[in-house]
Amino acid sequence: MKLEIQSLSKTYSNGVRALKGIDMVFSNGMFGLLGPNGAGKSTLMRIIATLQVPDQGCIIIDGKDIKQSRQDVRKILGYLPQSFGVYPDVSAEEMLNHIILLKGIRNKRKRNILVEALLEQTNLIDVRKRKLGGFSGGMKQRFGIAQALAGNPELLIVDEPTAGLDPEERNRFHNILSEISEDRIVILSTHIVDDVRQLCDQMAILHEGEILYYGRTVDAIDNVNGKIWQKIINKDEIADYHEQHEIVLSRLYAGKICIHVYHSTQPEGFEPVEADLEDMYFKTIKKIV
Repeated sequence: MKLEIQSLSKTYSNGVRALKGIDMVFSNGMFGLLGPNGAGKSTLMRIIATLQVPDQGCIIIDGKDIKQSRQDVRKILGYLPQSFGVYPDVSAEEMLNHIILLKGIRNKRKRNILVEALLEQTNLIDVRKRKLGGFSGGMKQRFGIAQALAGNPELLIVDEPTAGLDPEERNRFHNILSEISEDRIVILSTHIVDDVRQLCDQMAILHEGEILYYGRTVDAIDNVNGKIWQKIINKDEIADYHEQHEIVLSRLYAGKICIHVYHSTQPEGFEPVEADLEDMYFKTIKKIV
């Protein structure tokens, strides 16, 4: 399967330009769309999911423009939005059965088999009779991916799926996404750098409606490796260092501040540090050259 985004633009009625001429190509596997809140990620996801229409450009799936084949696209699409509601008085088992029925599977025995398989896959089988209103945040997210997988979609879109999850639930969610991405396109939209680093071979950085990086995740890190330098400073020194250096990121460290700077050669007083995707991400969205 191949999905192509060509010159996609979207401006809202209040004048906000959410997307500015986006071009990307997706094939089977997991693709990470990384960017801060307000970058345009959710707008792009909703357009791919046929829930919004772009002002310009098009999206082509296996040679078909989705504007002319929305219903066909929806048959192969699974979508987990950033925020979604559940019917609190319905059990996970009942809700999934209903969703699969809506997908056109009339045979009750076949539906039951599919429901059980989805609940097993998302580690919800032991709570299948529990009402959705009693689910924790992590359980609701896993139910969200279960309903998105109903109908075995060829294209799966997940928008900020791990936001607010504790480390154990986040790790469980990573495992689910890794497993299901082997034979379909999975687009992971997130502002969490570590999710992309762990899960995605291919990625893009979207900022203020523009693609600032598009390519392999490993190449993104290689782009800054050997050019990131670290120093521990006092909190009251940070303003001076901002004036003297291009600070990529800073974080609290044992009552002081650890700063990373980007430079082609080693600045005085700094030590080398192995670059990671977070360094590359912040260097890119801050447009440090």
